Amino acid sequence: MLGFLVALQIIGLVVASSSNLSDKCYFDPLPSIPPSTDNRTIPWGEPTIQYANGTTCCSSLDEVRAQLDTIDAQLLQLLSTRASYVREATRFKATSADVNDPSRNQQVIQAAVDAAPSVHLPQIIAQIVYEGIVNSSVLFEECIVSATPIFRSYPFLIV
Repeated sequence: MLGFLVALQIIGLVVASSSNLSDKCYFDPLPSIPPSTDNRTIPWGEPTIQYANGTTCCSSLDEVRAQLDTIDAQLLQLLSTRASYVREATRFKATSADVNDPSRNQQVIQAAVDAAPSVHLPQIIAQIVYEGIVNSSVLFEECIVSATPIFRSYPFLIV
């Protein structure tokens, strides 16, 4: 994930910070904001993403969606790489009981939450995404352990 964020900085993507009310949504806990009854003109507000060349994103919803599609493809690749390392981690675990380490899981999640403001990511997004990543990684590791012949050959290793 850090590599992805560095890559964004390298290509010159800078998220412009502003002092409007939406900035409050980037920190936990989220404020209680009543739904707007305003009939906003479309698009509303000013662009918040500025590229290194001075241009801003985005002039249409299609442009936003195209950028999100690109980022989603990058995230999938990063998750694939992460899953490869999760699989590697099972090689260092003697029993299935070693797969789930709640203190390590919490450490990973908390590190993401703590780092979120430094990359202008809403902490609630970091928390929920990393909970999902960690929880699904534990399930993946349990599957790897269950499918690995050494654990099937020696059932006493499975706790």
